Amino acid sequence: MACAIDKSVFLVPEGRRYLVNATRFRGPCADSFIIQIAGTIIAPSEPMDWDPKNPTVWLVFSKLKGVIFQGGGIFNGSGTKWWATSCKKLKTKECRSRAAPTALTIDSSSAIRVRNLKLQDSQQIHFAISRSDSVRVSEILIEAPSDSPNTDGIHISDTTNIVVQNCKIGSGDDCISIVNGTSNLKMKNIDCGPGHGISIGSLGKDNTMNIVTGVVLDTAILRGTTNGLRIKTWQGGSGYARSLRFENVKMIDVANPIIIDQFYCDSSTPCQNQTSAVKISQVMYRNISGTSKTPKAMKFACSDTVPCSNIILANINLERDNGTAETFCNCAMGFDYGVVKPSAECLHVDEDSRCDTKQDHVQRKIHDPVHTEL
Repeated sequence: MACAIDKSVFLVPEGRRYLVNATRFRGPCADSFIIQIAGTIIAPSEPMDWDPKNPTVWLVFSKLKGVIFQGGGIFNGSGTKWWATSCKKLKTKECRSRAAPTALTIDSSSAIRVRNLKLQDSQQIHFAISRSDSVRVSEILIEAPSDSPNTDGIHISDTTNIVVQNCKIGSGDDCISIVNGTSNLKMKNIDCGPGHGISIGSLGKDNTMNIVTGVVLDTAILRGTTNGLRIKTWQGGSGYARSLRFENVKMIDVANPIIIDQFYCDSSTPCQNQTSAVKISQVMYRNISGTSKTPKAMKFACSDTVPCSNIILANINLERDNGTAETFCNCAMGFDYGVVKPSAECLHVDEDSRCDTKQDHVQRKIHDPVHTEL
C-alpha cells in the first residue's frame, strides 16, 4: 500500500476490532502525517493461513518522514499457535523451523514518533525499528507470556538518534534488544519483566562485523528477568560495542543482574572456539541495586584475545535473599569507586595474566573513559 497524501489522518476508531493480514505501507509520506489507532488491530491466528509473500512481517511502515503513531489502541499478534510450534518449545524434528512474523516494523524512516500504544502476544518480535534516524518512542505497553519464544519487546538495528522512554515491557525474550548499527540511543524510565532483560546483542554472529555505540539507560526497574543489563557477543565476530552507560537501575529477583557474555551460543550444537571477537570497552554501571537470584550477581566473561576494557562500576549494591553474591571475571579490565557490592577486585587484571592486555593497559593509562551524553 503506497502513501502519497499530505497532512492526512488514518483512524482506527475506539471500540472497533479489525482483522488485518500481513500489510506493507510504503512512502514517501509527507510531514504531519498521523496514524491514529484507538481500536484493536488483530492478526490472523493460524500460521498455515499466513500470507506466504510476507512470512516474517505483519505490519510494516517504510520510507516515512515526520509521521506520528498514536491513539491508545492495540496491536494483537494472536501469537499463541505460533509459539506452540516453535523449535524453542518443541525439541522435535516436526517443529516449525521458519521464522515467525514481527508484529510492527518501522523501516527506512526519519523523524518518527510512536506513543501511547499497546502491543500484545506478537508472533515473534513485537516492535522492530530498523535503518531509521530520529525516532522517539514513549508510553508503549508490551505484554506477552514469559514462555513465549523470541517475543522481544523493542528491537533496534541500524538506527541512530533514538529515544525510548516511559515504557512497560513484559515478554518471553529481551525487553529491549539493541543490535548492529545502533548509535545514540537513550532509554529512560523502563519497566521490564518478565523477559530476558535489556540486551545489547547478540553481536558478531557468523563472523560478522558489528558496531554499537552511544547507548544510555537511565532509570529502569527489572522484575524477575533471566538477565538484567546484558551485553552478548558470539565468538568469531569483529567490530566494537563502546560508550555504553547503565545507571539508576533497580533489580528485583533478577537471575543475572549485570552480565557481559562474549561466549554467547544460541545453538543446538556447541559453538566452535575462535580468537576474534567484538571489542567491548567504555562501559559504565552506576547506581545499580537490588537482588540477584543466582550467586554471580556480576559476570564479565570476556574474550581471552580481545579483552573487555574500561569497565567502570560505581555505587553497586546487589545482594541475594539467601546466600552470598559474587563477581566473576574473565579477561575484563576496569575499576570501581564508591560502594561496590559484591566486590569486583577481579576487574584489575595483571600485566602477566593469560589475557592479551598489554595494548589495553596502555590505552587505559592514556585515555579517560568516554560515556556519551544524549
